[in-house]
Amino acid sequence: MAHAAADAPGRTLFEKVWESHVVAREPERPTVLYVDLHLVHEVTSPQAFSELAARNLEVRRPDRTVATMDHSTPTRRGSDGRFAIVSDAARSQLETLRDNCRRHGIELFALGEEGNGIVHVVGPERGLTQPGMTICCGDSHTSTHGAFGALAFGIGTSQVGHVLATQCLLQRRPKTFRVTFDGRLPAGIEAKDLILALIARIGVGGATGHVLEYAGPAIEALDMEGRMTVCNMSIEAGAKAGMIAPDDTTFAYLAGKARAPQGEAWDQALERWRALPTDPDAAFDRELRLDARTIAPRITWGTNPGQGIAIDEPVPDPAEVADAQLRGQVARALRYMDLEPGKPLLGRKVDVVFVGSCTNARLTDLRAAAAVFAGRRVAAGVRALVVPGSVAVKAEAEREGRDRIFTDAGAEWREPGCSMCIAMNGDRIEAGQYAVSTSNRNFEGRQGPGGRTFLASPATAAAAAVTGRVADVREVLR
Repeated sequence: MAHAAADAPGRTLFEKVWESHVVAREPERPTVLYVDLHLVHEVTSPQAFSELAARNLEVRRPDRTVATMDHSTPTRRGSDGRFAIVSDAARSQLETLRDNCRRHGIELFALGEEGNGIVHVVGPERGLTQPGMTICCGDSHTSTHGAFGALAFGIGTSQVGHVLATQCLLQRRPKTFRVTFDGRLPAGIEAKDLILALIARIGVGGATGHVLEYAGPAIEALDMEGRMTVCNMSIEAGAKAGMIAPDDTTFAYLAGKARAPQGEAWDQALERWRALPTDPDAAFDRELRLDARTIAPRITWGTNPGQGIAIDEPVPDPAEVADAQLRGQVARALRYMDLEPGKPLLGRKVDVVFVGSCTNARLTDLRAAAAVFAGRRVAAGVRALVVPGSVAVKAEAEREGRDRIFTDAGAEWREPGCSMCIAMNGDRIEAGQYAVSTSNRNFEGRQGPGGRTFLASPATAAAAAVTGRVADVREVLR
């Protein structure tokens, strides 16, 4: 037996986490997978809780379920100091979540309370997200948590109900896809530029049916918040999830977090976590290598995250696209965005700048934006919103004085929440306006009906705010 074990092929990070959570499997059927942590918010949970009530079911593991309010939460307060909830529907969602959490004994980080914030910011900062876990949430950007070496993915409303009732989920095993970034990112280039470059390379369906594992010196050099940005947008390449092997950077981030293991339990956890990285002889279904040293600031020009270019490149010309289907997609996106084929985006006037979302609303994101805002003013005619990802991020940014940098520049410093990423909470752009946004999606109407969104990093967004145009942040800082 020892000889057979020695000859066994190496396993990937994904395979190690998947196999350790299999509850049951049968040939030709989905695997029953155990879920370590179930994150819940107000938008996708009401129907799931109603289904439990209709079937007289209880939440199986309330101790492994954590809720927060984020999508429908306003990011400003009224003159009376209270949150200005924008609609009865939003108020109902928030109240329903509170009632359901109270009824089932689920911990809730409610609006305005300590610990509240965007679900994919709160989980990591509290230490709830840990290496080797399986994590689910009724939100597509749950892949964020893969930055810790967790297998984390979004689920639909019916699946939310399934996890609430059973703490398990039916899943078909995805394939594996390793993307290795050689070299180091150039100065001034951020994690957002890296992931936008990858999605432009492989397309929004390029990783469909796969779990992405990010590796290489450029990934290893990222801090945890940069790694979360990369994994957050894995879904935009069609991936089931994105993962990065845990290392000393991961462990240093988690050490001392409120919900991380403590004392002897910490030592035991470290021993488990250090065994998670992919074995040297493990095989992937697909592999891709990219040179991080060639990446420039990135920006999208179209209506999906794969329609992106380097900041100094022209937008594509449909006439030069050979594939007929792709040519039609490019032409439609250019019509919606009202852009001229073959022309640069540099210098294009912008109306709104948004720094925030589960992709880029953490402290290092705010620091990057503040470095550009410092000593400068938001250009005339531009509205700039800076929205921290959580109450804790907001407090720390204010302790560092970042809020004053933003407000002195003429930007709006808001309360935490999803904000303009999804335009369902009062923060939105108007029809025909152009926005440079640090969020994760630029679909038609995503930030407001008829609005046009360019996705970019916090630094590039800040550069647009202070110049009033799409700008190369390297030139602005120079």
